[in-house]
Amino acid sequence: MDNWEHLMKRMPELLAPSMAKDHPNLPVVKAEGCYYYGVDGRKYLDFTSGIAVTNTGHRHPKVVEAIKQATDQLLHGPSGVVMYDSILRLAEELVTIMPKGLDCFFFANSGTEAVEGAIKLAKHVTRRPYVLSFTGCFHGRSMGALSVSTSKSKYRRFLQPGGLTYQIPYANPRECPPGQSPEQYCAQKLEKDLTALFNHQVTPEEVACMILEPVQGEGGYIVPPREWLKKVREICDRYDILLIFDEVQTGFGRTGDWFAAQTFGVTPDIMAIAKGIASGLPLSATVSSKELMKRWPLGSHGTTFGGNPLACSAALATIQVIKEERLIENARNMGRYARNQLEDIKRKHPTIGDVRSIGLMIGIEIVDPYTGEPNGKGLLNILNKCLEKGVLFYLCGNRGEVIRMIPPLTVSKEQIDEGLHILDEALKEYEAEVGITGTTRITC
Repeated sequence: MDNWEHLMKRMPELLAPSMAKDHPNLPVVKAEGCYYYGVDGRKYLDFTSGIAVTNTGHRHPKVVEAIKQATDQLLHGPSGVVMYDSILRLAEELVTIMPKGLDCFFFANSGTEAVEGAIKLAKHVTRRPYVLSFTGCFHGRSMGALSVSTSKSKYRRFLQPGGLTYQIPYANPRECPPGQSPEQYCAQKLEKDLTALFNHQVTPEEVACMILEPVQGEGGYIVPPREWLKKVREICDRYDILLIFDEVQTGFGRTGDWFAAQTFGVTPDIMAIAKGIASGLPLSATVSSKELMKRWPLGSHGTTFGGNPLACSAALATIQVIKEERLIENARNMGRYARNQLEDIKRKHPTIGDVRSIGLMIGIEIVDPYTGEPNGKGLLNILNKCLEKGVLFYLCGNRGEVIRMIPPLTVSKEQIDEGLHILDEALKEYEAEVGITGTTRITC
């Protein structure tokens, strides 16, 4: 413990502020299932899954065993220089769960790399210079991925990310006027926004691809109407624009299907996958059809560590666990249960502005009930109270106003009850501290 305290005090000297200043810097010694074990000897219920990574729970025994066995064979194998069975078996296994037609893979290490690969592939095969993305989406922090990321302006500050990109608004069902369906409104607005863009700034024949998150993650857990995504697909087909889904956060069961593309019934031309693929080991992939990949020849892209044999073995075990333990079904069932519980909690707490969810991807918006404005400062107060009581949540949203609830897909009803009871208590304590009553709520 003394050594830990010494190290934590030295953290500002040892780690860059951009790595050391996140929330909450909880010192831990171990993780297992749905729990972190702290240096303080306490057990913390983890409703972050390592930011949507440990979908099978922390250190699932089958994943751990697969990694141990793999270490007896290879620690590193630069694919192409050598070849090994785990990367090939993983590709075969992924074909069985991907949307139909997405059957060829370029493996990398992170979601950002998968996005970079997707954009490079689209530009290479179309010979077109421009990329369209959507306001509020997050695709990574390297310069190419950052050029299409607009969830927060501070991520782009002073960097002037390169790339020929344009942004249009993401679907916002809450803007829908009374008497009109959100599906119809969002689809019509998309058509209108794109028509204006194509008339005034760039022609569709110059656009290589559109990239989007089928559910916004960092931007606030915004769930678009199905018809909006179908309209995106229709417009891309109309102009021969390639559609890229960034499923880094939504993939591997998080939305109640293997991928959000299947949840919404819309298949992209290219997909970026990562996070939940290997239960915590660095692995990602840019995915498309064999026909498209064949037009991306040797030398146009490359990797040293991508598709690491240990990570591929972990990914094979991850997929097996998701199938055998029916974790996708559990994500649907527990997601519905948590949403219902949260709607009850919302009725008691005017600090909650909105609850948004799909599967076990749940966003809880925190607002000033007097103004309806996002309240990131209040959110951090609430998260700290939850942590003191033994539950770890995370945040998202443009102003850090959305509680991100993304437990492992192994989560039980009892664990959801435990976590939401503590959230309820934290909200109650916060509202009492700042003088908010149960009847205080702005009306629209």
